[in-house]
Amino acid sequence: MAIAGVCLCTFLGAGGWKVLSDFKALAPPPQISDLPLSVVVLDREDRLLRAFTSRDEKWRLPVELDEIDPLYVQMLLSFEDKRFFEHDGVDARALIRSILQGVRHGRIVSGGSTLTMQVARLLDEAPTRSARRKYEQVLKAVKLEQTYSKEDILRLYVLRAPFGGNLEGVRAASLTWFGKEPGRLTVAEAALLVALPQSPEARRPDRFPDRARKARNRVLARAVVAGVISPAEAASASAEPVRTRRNNMPLVAAHESRHVRIMAPKRAVHHLTIDKDLQSALEALARTRANSFPVPVSLAIIVADHRSGEIVARLGAPDLLDEARLGHIDMTRAVRSPGSTLKPFIYGLAFEEGVGVPQSLIRDRPTNIGGYQPTNFDRAYQGTVTLREALQLSLNTPAVQLLEAVGPARLLARLKRAGARPVLEKGKPAGLAISLGGLGLSLKDLAQAYGALARGGQPIEFRHCRVSCLPQGPQQQSQKVLSAKAAVMVSDILVGMPQLQGSETQHIAYKTGTSYGYRDAWALGFDGKYVAAVWVGRPDGSPVPGQTGQKTSVPILFEVFQKLSIARVPFPPHPPNVAAALAGDVPLPLQYARTSGNRSVPRQEDRLLISYPPDGAELHLGLKPSEEGRQFSQPLVVKFKGGVAPYAVLVNGAPFQTDSTQRQLIWQPESPGFANVTVKDASGKSASVSVKIK
Repeated sequence: MAIAGVCLCTFLGAGGWKVLSDFKALAPPPQISDLPLSVVVLDREDRLLRAFTSRDEKWRLPVELDEIDPLYVQMLLSFEDKRFFEHDGVDARALIRSILQGVRHGRIVSGGSTLTMQVARLLDEAPTRSARRKYEQVLKAVKLEQTYSKEDILRLYVLRAPFGGNLEGVRAASLTWFGKEPGRLTVAEAALLVALPQSPEARRPDRFPDRARKARNRVLARAVVAGVISPAEAASASAEPVRTRRNNMPLVAAHESRHVRIMAPKRAVHHLTIDKDLQSALEALARTRANSFPVPVSLAIIVADHRSGEIVARLGAPDLLDEARLGHIDMTRAVRSPGSTLKPFIYGLAFEEGVGVPQSLIRDRPTNIGGYQPTNFDRAYQGTVTLREALQLSLNTPAVQLLEAVGPARLLARLKRAGARPVLEKGKPAGLAISLGGLGLSLKDLAQAYGALARGGQPIEFRHCRVSCLPQGPQQQSQKVLSAKAAVMVSDILVGMPQLQGSETQHIAYKTGTSYGYRDAWALGFDGKYVAAVWVGRPDGSPVPGQTGQKTSVPILFEVFQKLSIARVPFPPHPPNVAAALAGDVPLPLQYARTSGNRSVPRQEDRLLISYPPDGAELHLGLKPSEEGRQFSQPLVVKFKGGVAPYAVLVNGAPFQTDSTQRQLIWQPESPGFANVTVKDASGKSASVSVKIK
């Protein structure tokens, strides 16, 4: 007995020394921060926009315990480790039971693993179906308990638990199998998430729904015994079918998410200013609209809050994965010809420099300036018009005359103040052609420039990150893009553009543009809070015959504002000096814009005359019947000059409501045929034309 006792003591001592030696030889457990997680991109309210697989190609999304429904944790502990908060990594009773059953059957029959031991196995990524591996797992579990708190060990489990395929972690599993975050789970959902890691491939709901259901129900039964749920709750949850459809990971704001990840590859979480609800709504709108265009026509949209500078929605294409439309190209950053979208800034400079005021007249006629001979889009000319009319009609020759008066270099400088980065043909200086789109700008450049216009000429740097998720660019200049007076005058003109929404709602200020050869169709608009920009075209730069900003992009622009809010955010009231300038008489020196061809002041016409359309003209306005039987067309703009305000207008003998001080009316015909337009002034003079509308 003495010899046996000595031998036993020697054996135990040697065994203890071996265990202690092996324990000391263990490498320190990995830090939680070193665990490779999926990069995630969050919206302005920390909602998931997009996730990327981790470095080891797993969907392993970051999650905290307080972001998981507590019911899941309660079920997990009741099923896997009832004494989790009592043991030090190893549950001796469960382990002895497992060893005895293994000796009796010659193999491991029941698991004696604690949650801590399971975490040790998951971190090791090695099987434990041997005594040697189980021994190492026990040592590592004890090491984990000495290194981490119980909460940290639970967190490691919810990050690393396998759920089939390359899914790891409770958050990835909840998004994939239930299509939602794990913060609010049903009883059945929580039970299924507990059951799947035991045998993730054999119980995948999309492949083996019956096995998944049976395993879930066993968890429910154990939860009833532990008092976690009631028998009634378990019965109701057991009757629920298992969802067999695997949901895709969220892919909202795909281009913006990709951009921030490329720009800051070491950042694990990106916080954007994007509003997920608005972004999703606009992506659905873009897909619907794109389906009405021929392949490969695409579109892009930006919406920003010009008060704060936050970009609330940005999509570079309707669908990132649509190869036919080259959806991988982010068209909000592509450099394209802006068409006529820069004209408001030319007019703003003219107002600022005293070249004219909105009521000043200018001649729209064939022009030759140093060999440059611009023509209007429709190859026609309107004669003498006001600067207000010229901008609203987007006439080319007046814009070129005004740019000659203020200088192309000055226009470029003001665009740069707004934060835009204009691209010119290499080796060539800016010329008058930039007034009609002879340079390159991106949709973001134009949105930012119009944002400054909406802010009374004050520039602001648009941003898409709530925190510094990208390297900081150059400091935004504080110099104004336009003077406040000039910016308000331009905005007042753009608010007068034809509105597609109901007359009972507030208007938006907007401008269109169509680049040479119908390659790009633009529409940019703003109200008292938001600025929106829309581009439509082919990403490869090929023409799209018949595509114009007015026809193609404006309807989308108005739908964007409808998604923002049915009611527009009103503009601030005009400053007194601007209101007086807009309502008062034109000073004699500015009756005609001070361009190179109008340095002298011509005699004021007394005779009332309708300058457009000419009497007897046939006007093709593109009338097309809609599904409801109504007619839609381009608006008819009637212009007149001379006479004495106020004016009264009759269309087909009926009074037409319009601004009695303006020398124009914008009329939306509802049917083809002949129309008579009569204008009367305050002195009793009248003028009439009869036209045929098609």
